[in-house]
Amino acid sequence: MGKITFAEFEQVMSCDLNKKSDPCIEIWFCVDDYVEYQESWMGKMLDKEDTKKVWYWFGLVPDGSQAHDFNTFEEFANAKVFYGSKSLKEIWDSVFIYSLGGGQVHETLPYFLSLEAE
Repeated sequence: MGKITFAEFEQVMSCDLNKKSDPCIEIWFCVDDYVEYQESWMGKMLDKEDTKKVWYWFGLVPDGSQAHDFNTFEEFANAKVFYGSKSLKEIWDSVFIYSLGGGQVHETLPYFLSLEAE
C-alpha cells in the first residue's frame, strides 16, 4: 500500500509531535508521471528553538534545490511547488508513498492515525 487518502494524510500531519518519541514525520514519496519527483521527501518537524512551533517542509529533488518550508499545513498543502504550477493537494491522487515515518505505509499508518492531533 503506497496510497492513502488526503484526509488520512491530513490526520497524520496533524499529530502532536510533542507526544511522539521522534519529533519529526518524514515521508518519502514520488509523483506518478512527474519525472523530476521520483525521489522526494516531505514532512513536519518541531522548531529547534521553540517546541510549540512546527514546520512543514518539502525536499523535492535530491540536490536540495527545491526545498521549501511552511508555517502551516494549509500553506504547505496549497503551495504551487510542483513545477511551479501545482500544489500537493492538486496532485494528491498521483502521490505514491514509499515510506511513512521510516516504515512501510500499511505498518505505520495505523500508528500515526492513533496519535492525538495538535
